[in-house]
Amino acid sequence: MPELSSLKRLGTKLQEYNKNYIVKMNTLVSPSLLSANFLDLESDINMINNSDADWLHLDVMDGEFVPNISFGFPVLEAVAKACKKPLDVHFMVVHPERWIEKTAQLGAMMMNVHYEACTHLHRTIQEIHHAGMKAGVTLNPSTPVSVLEDIIRDVDMVLLMSVNPGFGGQKFIENTISKVEKLKKMIATTGSQALIEVDGGVNHETSPRLVKAGVNVLVSGSYIFKATDPIATIKALKKLSD
Repeated sequence: MPELSSLKRLGTKLQEYNKNYIVKMNTLVSPSLLSANFLDLESDINMINNSDADWLHLDVMDGEFVPNISFGFPVLEAVAKACKKPLDVHFMVVHPERWIEKTAQLGAMMMNVHYEACTHLHRTIQEIHHAGMKAGVTLNPSTPVSVLEDIIRDVDMVLLMSVNPGFGGQKFIENTISKVEKLKKMIATTGSQALIEVDGGVNHETSPRLVKAGVNVLVSGSYIFKATDPIATIKALKKLSD
């Protein structure tokens, strides 16, 4: 089980999450650390801390589920200590259930696992909740939203990949807009409280369309971290729901 100090930190972050984010239902922005400067992560994390960003998105890749390797728990632990924003952790790995306890110990707010990587998805969601975190489920571009019909009321968020997972800076897949609309309808029909998050190719052109279609959380990497003024870029994304 997670240590007491970790649970207290997690409880504080979840209270902030429930108070500020679920109730307001404004567009949330979760910058993706995958596009940050890994030679100077501290500066980029401080930028996030001082911005209007709501969460920090962390992509964990194992080189097996996706054709790339990102970072592991030593980096996650260092980031968790420095970051003042809730952690939105996205596991692109096989057997993500192995890492539930360690992720909870970080004080993570959200643990997001791939539908395609979980043989027993309902059990994994239960275990994430039991560990004190919000549970998210991610769908690859080729996976239809209909696979979530039996689980949608149990999850806190659905992440739709709008690029093929594994690398940043890819071109946005247009079918994502239609998938968002279908998912939004499913959520409304079932009475689910799940948020919709999109990751991949989120920029000044795609983000307004995504928000209009029903997206609650925008994950953006290159568009934010490569911007001349990342803080202003985050602020502009936040204003889409005003």
